[in-house]
Amino acid sequence: MKEKICFFDAKPYDIKMFDEVNKDFGFTLKYFTSKLTIDTVSLAKGYKVICAFVNDDINEDVVNELYENGTRLIALRCAGFNNVAMLSAYKKIDVVRVPAYSPHAVAEHAVALAMSLNRKTHRAYYRTRDNNFNINGFMGVDFYGKTCGVVGLGKIGQIFAKIMSGFGMDVIAYDPFPNEQAAKENNFSYVSLEELFEKSDLISLHCPMTPENAYMINKDSIATMKDSVIIINTGRGKLINTKDLIDALKDSKVGAAGLDVYEEEEKYFFEDFSSNIIQDDTLARLLSFPNVLVTSHQAFFTYEAMHAISLTTLQNVQDFVDGKELQNAICNNCKDHPNRCTLKKLVK
Repeated sequence: MKEKICFFDAKPYDIKMFDEVNKDFGFTLKYFTSKLTIDTVSLAKGYKVICAFVNDDINEDVVNELYENGTRLIALRCAGFNNVAMLSAYKKIDVVRVPAYSPHAVAEHAVALAMSLNRKTHRAYYRTRDNNFNINGFMGVDFYGKTCGVVGLGKIGQIFAKIMSGFGMDVIAYDPFPNEQAAKENNFSYVSLEELFEKSDLISLHCPMTPENAYMINKDSIATMKDSVIIINTGRGKLINTKDLIDALKDSKVGAAGLDVYEEEEKYFFEDFSSNIIQDDTLARLLSFPNVLVTSHQAFFTYEAMHAISLTTLQNVQDFVDGKELQNAICNNCKDHPNRCTLKKLVK
């Protein structure tokens, strides 16, 4: 009998894609629209495998109840796992993820944010729809000859660096684990984080969320940046101290910000609040700036990426069912870079 998989926070596009890919696997899929929290964890009772997403709250209490109810695999249909109490799951419930799906999707979205903010196309769209063809206030700058700073040089960061190099930008990068071969192939050079902040006209964040880099963009680091710097974040919301960013936007220290993630996004992103008043005053303030472009964690959202996410997720489950090594388990995925694995450090 094929394994049953319980999905949380399932959207129509999730259901459509997973049903399509599952034709080659034959699992029994049960979809719940509610997020996984301590209030909904009971829905997973009797499911050895559950599938979760970035805004599911898989804290210690949720992990313990999942284990008591028979869950032995958490299959994340995303790359990040900072929403999972990994220490609680350790040696009780395996946790697998999708480490790569379409790095081009995220990199291209970051470029789209940067280009829209620089040339004000998001604002021009609304102006011309009102038959207003005045271009006052829409002046941008040439990216050609400017300096682009990329933080985090995994697959996404490398692709972004290559694209921006194609604009004729001088691309500098920071990563705690430099890859000189990748730098040569994608035409960028490594510098310190401090130098990157000081020299960049455009800064794009492509790093994972760790305790070490939380709020790496803050009032102190912003103070060292060029005036009118453009900041793009398609990584994780808590890489930026949002209140410090707002202050810098008000003072025109930061010229523009493109955010696909937000540090308190869990309640709002992926949901429809068009008929409601936003209660999060910080998010509401961000949305009020004409030089801020917020998208709701959609950088990954292409057909190719969704297909890859579904395929990898179900293959992770198949490997679990077959008793094979879980190539995308959180611990196993750090084999090539053992110093990066936060969990291994914690359990020593």
